Amino acid sequence: MKLHELRPAPGSTKRRKRVARGTAGRGGKTAGRGTKGQGARSNVKPGFEGGQLPLKQRIPKLGGFKNPFRIEYTVVNLDGLQDFDGDDVNPESLRAKGLVHKHGLVKVLGRGQLDRALRVQAHAFSRSAETAITAAGGSVEIIPSPPGRPAAKGNALTNR
Repeated sequence: MKLHELRPAPGSTKRRKRVARGTAGRGGKTAGRGTKGQGARSNVKPGFEGGQLPLKQRIPKLGGFKNPFRIEYTVVNLDGLQDFDGDDVNPESLRAKGLVHKHGLVKVLGRGQLDRALRVQAHAFSRSAETAITAAGGSVEIIPSPPGRPAAKGNALTNR
């Protein structure tokens, strides 16, 4: 079958009604629409439901906005670091271990106990996680985050 041989399924299409003009003959004047009434006139507005409160008015207006500067972290807790092999913990080793599944920023939170000295590298730490790691004899190193969006004010791209 070729592209030019494609045809609609039999009975799936209907020919357009060809209406006449004027009062004489068949198909003129009211053109099969009857006399007066909603059906005889032009179409109703899209979304009009016959006087019933339309759906677009029934549903609530959604407030708020999506913050373009939002920073999302993948979270790792101390109990995940507890059974870590080796001394160095970084996003690559966390990914290899299966504690972090996607590429992105990593934040260490303080749930659980840590009794090993680890050198932990991450993009962010909670206060409780930082104190627990240093109390266990380890060290905390913050990886600088990659540059995000340019500032909205004073930017050559936005102020033209």
